[in-house]
Amino acid sequence: MANTRGIKRIIKSKATVEGAGVHLQRVFGYFEKEETDPFLLLDHFESDNPDDYVQGFPWHPHRGIETVTYMIEGNVEHGDSLGNKGTIRSGDVQWMTAGSGIIHQEMPQKYQGTLCGFQLWVNLPKAHKMVQPTYREISKERIPEVIEKDFQIKIIAGQYKGAAGPVHDLVTEPLLWDVHLHKGSTMTIETDSAHTVLAYVHQGKGIFDLERNKLLGKNTLVRFAAGNQVRVSTEEDHVKFLLISGKPLKEPIAWYGPIVMNSKEELETAFHEFQEGTFIKHGAG
Repeated sequence: MANTRGIKRIIKSKATVEGAGVHLQRVFGYFEKEETDPFLLLDHFESDNPDDYVQGFPWHPHRGIETVTYMIEGNVEHGDSLGNKGTIRSGDVQWMTAGSGIIHQEMPQKYQGTLCGFQLWVNLPKAHKMVQPTYREISKERIPEVIEKDFQIKIIAGQYKGAAGPVHDLVTEPLLWDVHLHKGSTMTIETDSAHTVLAYVHQGKGIFDLERNKLLGKNTLVRFAAGNQVRVSTEEDHVKFLLISGKPLKEPIAWYGPIVMNSKEELETAFHEFQEGTFIKHGAG
């Protein structure tokens, strides 16, 4: 039986500065981690001023998480301590499993126009915290796009009507779509009733709770309540939003900076190893 999800919480993103001086919008992070489980953080960067982003994110460590970088427009060069390097271009995705530990850098390049993209952090369960690091370099050509009369969906993870994204078979069963719902339209999305479901508006305005007729605009995150489907509609404007869904881990979270473990002791070990030069446990995967 269909049970449409209402809105549990609405979060407005907040301006912040990260890395060596990158101006961005922090959508959610440390203080929302229980509500967004298994997702830890979502950052939205969007600027037509290179001074806001070219300082980038110089060399820094990660352990215990996955980072997902999705570029709408613009290019980001990256490299890591395992020898991986490349460029994420407009429409591309990088899905990195930090696992047991990686040291990397991400450097946005000066762009003619408005650079726009997102970084999502996905928690790893205790049993997978120390797996071998891996990279998934996903060009825009590998991301299927479903086009229907009222909407379009770019499917990075998850599936829709047989179209499956290139990222799958992960423990948290993630779904990550970039959805464009046209003006004056309605769409219904089936969701797993046991999963956390979020929607982040990055352009236009949409109604995400049809009973309350709640119109939400840019830089707004919806944390949906229980149910097994999401319904979204538009009136005088279109809306573009990220739909994010995954299986909650329901495990203890010990988090400081770029490292997320299950206990304070594991955090202390990670930072001690980083200082001592024993942080990297595996070669490139």
